[in-house]
Amino acid sequence: MLRIKTKCLTLIIALSSLSVLSANSQTLRDPTLPGRDQVVTEVGTQQQSLVLNSIVNGSTPYAVINDTILSIGDIIQGRKISYIGQDYVNFTDGSKLQLFMSIKKR
Repeated sequence: MLRIKTKCLTLIIALSSLSVLSANSQTLRDPTLPGRDQVVTEVGTQQQSLVLNSIVNGSTPYAVINDTILSIGDIIQGRKISYIGQDYVNFTDGSKLQLFMSIKKR
């Protein structure tokens, strides 16, 4: 009878240790996946700073901002272009982008 109780106790201990091992294996996850409570955003949705690449003056002026050709009235990142000057662009929100000239060696 004692031998049966010992076997039962050994079986219970073995089963409980298996359940602990299986619980630990459930917590292992792919380390390349984002965290469970983290929000994943696409790279393209993040707003980058505006860069005035160039200005083309003519009968209709154009500005190249973040490598996109724009004219007066166009909107980029929620800002509407109100004026395109010789070396700057004004937006309706009052902000301004200035074109930087490159430095040339003599």
